[in-house]
Amino acid sequence: MREDEQQAKVHYRVRRVHLGRTQQLDELAHACGDLYSRTLVFFWRTVHHKGIWLKAKHLMRLFTSGTLHAHTSDACVQAFVAALSSWRERRKTDPTARPPRHRKWYFRIEYKSSAITLKDSLLFLSNGRTNAPLVLFWEWERPKTVVVHWTGTEYEAIATYRVGEGVPEEEDQSLQERRAQHTAGIDLGEVHLAVSCDGERAHLLNGRVLRSKRQYRNKLIARMDAKISRCKKGSKRRKKLIQAKKKRLNKLTHQIQDIEHKQTSSLVNTLHREGVEKLVIGDVRTIRQGLDKGSKTNQKLHQWSFGSVRHKLTYKAARLGMGVALQEESYTSRTCPVCGHRRKSSPRGRVFGCTSKTCKWQGHRDAVGAANIRAKYRGEFGGRHVVGAMAPPTGCGYVPHLRVSL
Repeated sequence: MREDEQQAKVHYRVRRVHLGRTQQLDELAHACGDLYSRTLVFFWRTVHHKGIWLKAKHLMRLFTSGTLHAHTSDACVQAFVAALSSWRERRKTDPTARPPRHRKWYFRIEYKSSAITLKDSLLFLSNGRTNAPLVLFWEWERPKTVVVHWTGTEYEAIATYRVGEGVPEEEDQSLQERRAQHTAGIDLGEVHLAVSCDGERAHLLNGRVLRSKRQYRNKLIARMDAKISRCKKGSKRRKKLIQAKKKRLNKLTHQIQDIEHKQTSSLVNTLHREGVEKLVIGDVRTIRQGLDKGSKTNQKLHQWSFGSVRHKLTYKAARLGMGVALQEESYTSRTCPVCGHRRKSSPRGRVFGCTSKTCKWQGHRDAVGAANIRAKYRGEFGGRHVVGAMAPPTGCGYVPHLRVSL
């Protein structure tokens, strides 16, 4: 086995700092947008006229900016190449995926470790020798990278820190090693944010508060758009309504993020106290492909933020030294965890009932999915891995005043 394959994954944590809006930040963001746009235009013109797909190393030699640090300029070019690679990978499963083609007037400003200096509680972010650095008051340790982006109302700096070593690559583990670990399966859902099962206990994150926020956001958008459409373009009232809509939508976005952060922190901390070593999360990334369940169901599933929840569970588990793995979850909601009998269709409602004449076992539908995801990861799927009656899941509710680290 190669040495690089034996190395453990490195995990990171982030810190967010609000910067407001200044002329210097506007100029730097505009310089990054201009560099990104020039890279995009030159790349596609070369493809159309020459049939040549340039690599990142070629583009980074061609495009630089006198306003930015050399590595910040490279980061703008690398961002376009990363978007292009993501599109080429995604179109293998999604023919409707579109490549990056839009120019940017403003773009995020990324500072790598070579451009970051910490001295006397001041963080100096270099913009090249001939330009003034971006100086931030900083009462923490020196970060590995800093990314400055626009949130819609102000600029925000996202500083990244290395946390430490995590678990080995998933491919290096045998079936016996998987079974030896204390693992918990996690079933992500739209009604219930996430449900976990470690073979003995089950925990449930109630998503009703989150659903109510999304429903209110949909109604707010419809109501505000109706008012805006009745106003004359360019009028003061129209501008005020557009600003009011942005303000209220930003507030709802922050509330949704707050709910996801607090509930995922509660679940991860609970599992860590119970000695869980690895989280096995059901992979639902392809659930929207070819989806047509009616307008209401389609809207719910397309607004289901399972990627955001999975990301939060992943990095929060890594900070506590817990591993994370994705598991394909076909038929996990139809299979009985006691006798292994598979239903012809998914159960209706929140209660799973085994249709076998000799079993007739019943349990919480999402807890059954989590238990089967764990069993599938351990190579026990379809067999008897739950004995007797499964206790009802313990709720990890949303506590509004709870404080968590982002």
